[in-house]
Amino acid sequence: MIRPEDSAWAIPVAQVSSRPGQRQEIDAAYPAPDGIGDQIVGVQEGSDIRVDGAFDSIVDGLVFQAHVVAPLHAECTRCLTPINRDWGLDTTVFFPYAPQPTGAMHHNARAAEDRANSEVEIIAGEDESEDTYPLSADGAYADIEALLRDTLVENLPLQLLCKPNCRGLCPQCGINLNEHPDHRHDVTDMRFASLAGLKAQLEQEQGDQESSGRA
Repeated sequence: MIRPEDSAWAIPVAQVSSRPGQRQEIDAAYPAPDGIGDQIVGVQEGSDIRVDGAFDSIVDGLVFQAHVVAPLHAECTRCLTPINRDWGLDTTVFFPYAPQPTGAMHHNARAAEDRANSEVEIIAGEDESEDTYPLSADGAYADIEALLRDTLVENLPLQLLCKPNCRGLCPQCGINLNEHPDHRHDVTDMRFASLAGLKAQLEQEQGDQESSGRA
């Protein structure tokens, strides 16, 4: 069985989970979990994801707020040019403490007193996100693997452009119009093709008549 501390995404939080009002800042890189997108758009497994945020302890758990930056690969939806860029987004989640046995009632009372005396402005159930993730059994580690996967997968951009004014591909031949902005095709409207044929026929008959008259 893998110990919580052996996970590549485990963050030790024992010091801040001891009582409400504590803060632990995080600024580190973690490997991208698997399953974030696909070959068309996604984040390559194992690539570095930068996490810059903090854990704030409240009476019933830890609130984690962070800015996450991941290396995104995709294709432009207009011209199909490969895109590789940093993609950042913010997330807020909640790591609740495990329920305590009845014998720990005195500890809960002490925690409530500490909370009342602290200046933490975060209120459980109001500012915390609806997304919750479990701490390790002893409450000493917060594993952010599932957090990273869920946050990135749920927010994957599906309509990326290589640039805001991308011209796309030529609908006739598929050439990239960004690289060949003067590219054009002489396109005949098929609705007038029969009229063009009739015109050519009349011109031909008129020419034949003029030739006969001169003869």
